[in-house]
Amino acid sequence: MPLSEEETIKMKNNLGRELKNASVKQLNSLCESLRSTIYETVSHCGGHLSSNLGAVELTVALHRVFDFPSDKIVFDVGHQCYTHKLLSDRAERFDTLRKEGGISGFPKREESVYDCYDTGHAGTALSAALGIAKARDLAKAPYQVIALIGDGSFQNGLIYEALNSLKLLHTKILIILNDNGMSISPTLGGVHEVLDELHGERKLDDVALFERFGLRYMGPVNGNEIGELLPALEEAKEALNEDTVLLHVVTQKGHGYPFSESAPMQTHGVGPKAPKSEYSAALGEELCALAKNNPKIVAVTAAMADSLGLRNFFESYPDRAIDVGICEEHASVLAAALATQGLKPYYAIYSTFLQRAFDEIIHDICGQDLPVTFCIDRAGATGADGETHQGVFDLSYLSFIPNLTVAIPKNIAEFRKMIRLSSTYMHPLAIRYPREGEEGEAGTVEIGKFEVLHSTMSDIVILAAGERCIRLANRLQNALREECGKDVSIVNARFLRPLDRELLSSRPEKFVVTLEDNVKIGGLGASIAQFYQGSGKTVLSFGYDDVFLPHAEVPSLMEKYGLGVQKILGELMKYACR
Repeated sequence: MPLSEEETIKMKNNLGRELKNASVKQLNSLCESLRSTIYETVSHCGGHLSSNLGAVELTVALHRVFDFPSDKIVFDVGHQCYTHKLLSDRAERFDTLRKEGGISGFPKREESVYDCYDTGHAGTALSAALGIAKARDLAKAPYQVIALIGDGSFQNGLIYEALNSLKLLHTKILIILNDNGMSISPTLGGVHEVLDELHGERKLDDVALFERFGLRYMGPVNGNEIGELLPALEEAKEALNEDTVLLHVVTQKGHGYPFSESAPMQTHGVGPKAPKSEYSAALGEELCALAKNNPKIVAVTAAMADSLGLRNFFESYPDRAIDVGICEEHASVLAAALATQGLKPYYAIYSTFLQRAFDEIIHDICGQDLPVTFCIDRAGATGADGETHQGVFDLSYLSFIPNLTVAIPKNIAEFRKMIRLSSTYMHPLAIRYPREGEEGEAGTVEIGKFEVLHSTMSDIVILAAGERCIRLANRLQNALREECGKDVSIVNARFLRPLDRELLSSRPEKFVVTLEDNVKIGGLGASIAQFYQGSGKTVLSFGYDDVFLPHAEVPSLMEKYGLGVQKILGELMKYACR
């Protein structure tokens, strides 16, 4: 039986005597209550469901055995931290999860003393835990440090860089390997096979793989059974006196809710409402159609085939579909190498995760001028996942790389045409787009050519990059007409690289306005300002402010952080209405 609401709140908000002295039966009841709270909240607010449902017992057991916040826990990725938040000082605010001004869906140091390190990308927890432990040792402090890492993250190369330094740092931490066979997609690869073998009878060679790094392997343990977890964690805690310990815990993603257990990929991230049309669906459709007649087309992803619309491609062309796991740098070099052998790779990835492969974009792909197409999903502000997931830097960090073409479609129809165009384009190409959009219509697309959407005799032209900013340009146009009866020209600035120098040189307007769903520094506005330098034209650039965008709905982020209609309108009226 779940605890009553009063009992649940009491145990959630008191991590002392009640939790420490609770029976296994009471802890199981607490887990049921916590799981129900997570499900109800995510159903309303959106968020990561299956990963959190699977980690409830493990998190409760950790809070029982260790003393947080004195002890420190670092969650790899961090999207599985909901139970931790409920068990710390945020239970009464949990209904604000991922809402503007509410608590984050990821660990945040500024939010609570129970969060010792901000996470959001895979593979960072072990390095962070080792750094915290080394600082502890230097201060001669008594606390324990725990890194909670999913098996999907164990594929990431940064994990092994950290393991490589374990003996050098002469420190001790507890590594909890939360093995549920999943990242966002099913976990694949050699590391997964080793873990799969360890689920059954322990194989000495596989255990030695971990122990050679200088840690003690323990497990596997059923991570959804409190009765098994508590003694295993107590034993691991005791072993920390002598060794760094890896405790292998096997959990079920979506545990406790049959629909989530049977569909962990579909319930990994849940939105509070049905989305509009998605660019990812168009990507999958177009790549499948192209691949039918072009055997050189290959799709590459880093553990996100479903989220990026590639599931049908993977099923239709399994020999040409490559999922490398959460290894974004490796995927980039792999795509480059495929291209050197005459293949046509399409590397689909979220904007925020492409940042991890910056060096490989420059050195391996663009440096060799290889025909790799980056399909950059979730570009621009992404909303409720917060700072670590906002895709607002890609136009800036891609804007100066030689040999790279950067495209920004105005709608899904134009995106489709860019994908078709890319099949015969033999140079590096990046196409960046938001999650949702309108199908719309599109005319001819040529590399490096803008599209004039509306031309008038006004002295102001708006160069808008991407669907959101074209929509914003139309709103500004209507507002100026209402305020002072003035019109503006609007241009679809659909290529950041190369710029349409011919069109830009021919525009007669004195005032040039740029709009981009990207930080203002280094993106479209900077490129246009440089182009017009010394021309006598005034360039007004609008993008996101020089801050990390918090979690909030996209329209609110645009309004508050640099792309608000009234703010931009106030600037334009200085020139249009005089």
